[in-house]
Amino acid sequence: MNKSEFIRAYADNLGVTIKEAESYFNAFIGTLSESLQKGEYIHISGFATFSLKDKEAREGVNPLTGEKVEIKACKAPAVKFSKAYKDQFNN
Repeated sequence: MNKSEFIRAYADNLGVTIKEAESYFNAFIGTLSESLQKGEYIHISGFATFSLKDKEAREGVNPLTGEKVEIKACKAPAVKFSKAYKDQFNN
């Protein structure tokens, strides 16, 4: 399922237009991104916790040349799904 298909299903589920559903979805993603950029974490009970993780600098290998390269330290978004959410798929 791609983003357009998801938005269409989301609109059907909410009983709203596709434009409205896309607006809601984009607002959610935008708010999530802004909060993470501020260093906050977002916990949605029964679903997931979103956070920003620090990744340390490390050495990697270019798969085409075999050359060793330095990978800089960075921040990366992370998500951890709740046990209750994961249990929905394992009954």
